[in-house]
Amino acid sequence: MTDPRTRRARLVGANLCALAAGSAVAVLAPVPVLARVPLAALAGTLGYLAGTWLAGRAVVLVRRVRSAPPGRLVHDLARLAPGTPGAGGKASALARLVQAGFRVPAGVVVLPGAFDDGGLSPAGSRELARALRRLGGGPFAVRSSAGAEDSASASFAGAFATELDVPATAVVDAASRVHRSGAAPRVRAYAEAQGVEAHQPVAVVVQRMVAAQRAGVLFTADPLTGDLDTMVGDVVEGPGEALVSGSADATPFRFHRPDGAYTGPAVLAPVAARLHAAAHDIEACFGGVALDIEWAVAADRVWILQARPVTSMRGWDPVTAERNDTLTGTCLWSATNLSEANPEPQTPLTVSVVRHQQDNGGPSMKVRGREMAGYVGGRPYANLSVQVSARGPKAAADPRAAYRQIAGLWGDLPDDVPLPVLPLTKADWQDEGLPLLATLVRLQWHRLRLPRFLATSREESARLAARVAAASTGAELAALWRDAVFPASLRAFWAVIAATDDRLDPLEDELRRLVGADDSAALLANVAGLCGGLESLGPAAGLQEVLAGRLSRDDYLAAFGHRGHNEVELAWPRPAENPGWLDRALASAATGADVGRLRAGRAAAFEAARDRLRTDHPEKARDVERRLRRRARRAALRERVRSESVRWTGVGRGFALRAGVLLGIGDDVFFHTLPELLDALDGTGRAPDVAARRAVVQRQRDLPQLPLFIVGRFDPYAWAADPGRRGDAFVAGRPLPPPPEGDERLVTGAAGSVGVAQGRVRRLDRIEDADQLLPGEVLVTPLTNIGWTPVFPRAGAIVTDLGAPLSHAAIVARELGIPAVVGCGDATARLATGDLVRVDGGRGTVEVL
Repeated sequence: MTDPRTRRARLVGANLCALAAGSAVAVLAPVPVLARVPLAALAGTLGYLAGTWLAGRAVVLVRRVRSAPPGRLVHDLARLAPGTPGAGGKASALARLVQAGFRVPAGVVVLPGAFDDGGLSPAGSRELARALRRLGGGPFAVRSSAGAEDSASASFAGAFATELDVPATAVVDAASRVHRSGAAPRVRAYAEAQGVEAHQPVAVVVQRMVAAQRAGVLFTADPLTGDLDTMVGDVVEGPGEALVSGSADATPFRFHRPDGAYTGPAVLAPVAARLHAAAHDIEACFGGVALDIEWAVAADRVWILQARPVTSMRGWDPVTAERNDTLTGTCLWSATNLSEANPEPQTPLTVSVVRHQQDNGGPSMKVRGREMAGYVGGRPYANLSVQVSARGPKAAADPRAAYRQIAGLWGDLPDDVPLPVLPLTKADWQDEGLPLLATLVRLQWHRLRLPRFLATSREESARLAARVAAASTGAELAALWRDAVFPASLRAFWAVIAATDDRLDPLEDELRRLVGADDSAALLANVAGLCGGLESLGPAAGLQEVLAGRLSRDDYLAAFGHRGHNEVELAWPRPAENPGWLDRALASAATGADVGRLRAGRAAAFEAARDRLRTDHPEKARDVERRLRRRARRAALRERVRSESVRWTGVGRGFALRAGVLLGIGDDVFFHTLPELLDALDGTGRAPDVAARRAVVQRQRDLPQLPLFIVGRFDPYAWAADPGRRGDAFVAGRPLPPPPEGDERLVTGAAGSVGVAQGRVRRLDRIEDADQLLPGEVLVTPLTNIGWTPVFPRAGAIVTDLGAPLSHAAIVARELGIPAVVGCGDATARLATGDLVRVDGGRGTVEVL
C-alpha cells in the first residue's frame, strides 16, 4: 500500500513481532547455544510475517471503525467504506486515494438513495447541507459517480453531466441535474455498447475546486503501445477544463520508469518528480493497473483530481468474455509449456474459474498487481516478465541470465525477442517482497500436505461429485460450490503448483560432460524404473495390461478415464463418459509396440550406463545415483499430483453440467462466466449473449497455433492473416526478420529424447486423427500431452512445434526410447505427410531426405 501511515504500522508490527519471536527462541529454546542462532533467525522471520499480517488486519479494523456508519445518504470521501452500495466508480476511486494519503480535494459523495423523482429528497438536502458546512466555502465541482463509471470495463467519459465552479448556494440544484443525466440517451447507448447495465444509478461527488495554475492528464503507461516503462501526459496552463474542451493547446511530456527521468516543458519541471512519484504510487494503490490520472498544480502542490483505468489497455471484453492480456502492458508471454495441457481455446467458464481461483486464495504470483497467468486467443499464456521480475533486482538487471534458470520449462528464448521487466522501485521491492515470501511459505505448507492430497483425492472427489449430481435446486448447487467444490478445487490447484519445480537442474549438463551424450541420455531416461512408475506412461501401459487380461476395463477407466487430450477444459467430455472410447483405444494400442518391451530396453540401457559410471567414475557414482533418484521422485510426484488434480477438474465439470440441467440451458452453461453462472443459480443477474460467445470461441479455434513467445500488444486474427508471420515469436512494433537462412531441408528444435530414427512423416493437427499414424512413422504435430501417450508406441520418432526439454513429449519419449525433437516452432509448416526424414533427438534436428 502507498499510505505512509499504513506502511509504518506494518513495518513496526513486523519488527516488534520478529524481535519478540527471535529473542524468545534465543533465550528460552532448550537446545545448545550454537543451535539457537539459526532457530532464532527462523523464528524472527516467521514473527516478521506474522507481525505484518497482524498489523495489516489492525489497519483494516481501524479503517472499518473510522468508516461512516451504513444508512447515511451523504458520505465524506475520507470515511467512505470500500464497497459501499451505490457509491459508484468515481467516488470509490477518490475515496481510495484519500484514504491512502494522496492529496485529493476534500469532498463528499451523495448516494443515489438521497434523490427522489430526479431531485434531492428533503433528507438528502439536509445531509448535503451539513456536509457542505464541513467542507467550507465554495466553489465546488459537482460530478457524477455511476456504478460502472471510471471502471476497467467502461469510462463513460463525457456521458454524464459535470458542473464546475458551483457556489455553495447552487450545489443542491447542480447535484440534481447531474443525477438526472443518468437517464440521458447517450448514457444508455454507451452502456449497451460496452456490455454493462444500461440503467446506471448515479451518485454525485461534490468536491472543493482547486485554483489550478496548470493541470493535465497523465497515463501511467503508454496507451498506444502499452509500454510500461513510459508515462505520457499533457499539461495546460490554468484549469484542466481547457484541456478537455480543447480550448487551449496542450504540451506533451513523459517520464521514464522507474527512475522518473523527465522530458517536457520547463514549466512543469519544478513538480515533475513529485508528479511521477505520486502517479507511480497511485498505480500501485490500484493493483498495478495502468491509469489515466487527472491532476492539477496549485500553490506548487500536486493535487490528484481523478484516477481511472486506461480502457484502451483493457484485456477483458465483458460482452464476448474474451481475454487478451497482452493489451494490459508490454510483457513477455509464453505458451510453450502451458499449451500441452491446454491444446484448444478454452470456454468462458473454464477461463473464469481459473481466474477466480487465482484471485480468491489460489497460488498467485503477482508483482505490482500483475498476475503471471493470462490468456490470448482463448489459450493460456504465462507472463514471464512477472516471473523474472519476481526474482529480484538482480534478475531485473540481467533478465536473460534469470530466464536461463527457467528455460527448461519455457524453452530457449530467441535472441531477437526482448525480455521486458516490470518497472519496480526499491520501495516496490519492499512492498512486494513480503507477499511473495508469504506465498512461498504457503507453497511449502502445501508441499508438506501432498501425501495426504494423493491419499484422499480419489475417494473425496467421488463423494463430492455424487453430492453435486444430487443437488436439486440452483441455490443448493451454488451453496455447494462455495462451501465445498471451490475450496477443494483450490487445494488441488495449490497441489499442482507445489509439485512443480522450475529450478534449473544442472545434472543433465554435468552428466554429458562426465559420461557423454549416449550414457547421459540412458541414465536420465529411466524415471519410471527409479521411482516405480510414471503417471504419463499409465494410459499407454494400462491399455496393454487390459489387452493382456491383467487389468479389467472398469479398473482402467477408474485409473485413467479422467485423463485426456483436453482435460483442463470443463466442456471437454472425459473418456470415462464415452462408452466407445476404450474400445477404440484398445484397437489402436494393439497395433503399436509393446510398452513393457520398450521400457525393458530403457532399463537395460540404464543399467549398462550405470555400470560404466561405477567403473569409470567410482568417486562420483554414488552422488550421481542419489541425484538421479531424487530427480525421478520429483518427476513422479509431479505426474501423480497432476493426475489427481484433473479429477477435481472433473468435479467442476459435473457442477457445470448439473447447473445446465437445473437452469435448463444445457451446454450453454460453458459460455457463462462463473459469476454469471452463480448469479443465475441464485436467481439474479441476466443471461449473456451465448451466440456471440460461441462465435468467438469458434473463431479462436479456427486460428493456427499461436506464437510460442509474444511481446507487446498482439492481435491473433491480424497475425493469422499475415503471410509473413513467424510461428516461434511475435514482437509488437518490431517486425521480426525471418529466421536465418540455412539448409531448407533442416528443421531445428530442442533435444527432447536422444536417438536417431528415419521414416516417413505423418503430420497430424488433431488427436482425433491419431489412428492414421502407422507403426514406425514420424509423428509431426503442434504439441502432445497425456492424451497422445497411447499413440507414442507406434511412432518411430516425435517432432513438435511446441514444447521444452521438460515437456510431455520429451519426458515420455525418453522413457520409451523414442527419438524426439520438441519446440521447433515451424515443424508442421515445413513437414508434410509422406516426407522421408531423419530425426536426431540428441542434436535437435529433423533432416528432410
